[in-house]
Amino acid sequence: MTPLLLDRLLQIADLFQKDMARAFAGTGLTTARVHLLWMLQHHGPSTQQALAQLCEVSPRNITGLVDGLEHSGHVRRTPHPTDRRAVLVELTETARETMAKMQQEHVELNETLVASITPEDRAAVERGVAALADHLAALVADAESDAAEMTDAGARAGA
Repeated sequence: MTPLLLDRLLQIADLFQKDMARAFAGTGLTTARVHLLWMLQHHGPSTQQALAQLCEVSPRNITGLVDGLEHSGHVRRTPHPTDRRAVLVELTETARETMAKMQQEHVELNETLVASITPEDRAAVERGVAALADHLAALVADAESDAAEMTDAGARAGA
């Protein structure tokens, strides 16, 4: 039986997870920690509150992630320049080097994967993958909206 497209996409997702776990082995980095580093690399120094929103996790979760990354020397907390109650989280030089290496590996893996597709098929594959990602994002957003509406309706009914 030919695998469904969804089965192949799940296989790809699993392979990416395994590759990331291999790449992070022995570094103290996890997928969640790297995601936070990625956000800092692309958004610059940020408060923990802003990072929680960017990473779509709770403030408590961000505190744990930042604590771990601070302990491993990847981030540092510095005073906020205009809000003395807040601190900024920023990348250390070690993290900037790590992220530059990851970015280069990201580009190289992209090139390797694209090279496995015949040149005449590349544009169609890229359009197809983009369409799948966009449609799945819309489905997830709709499902989240529906869940929020059900939660709100349940809260109103219970009040």
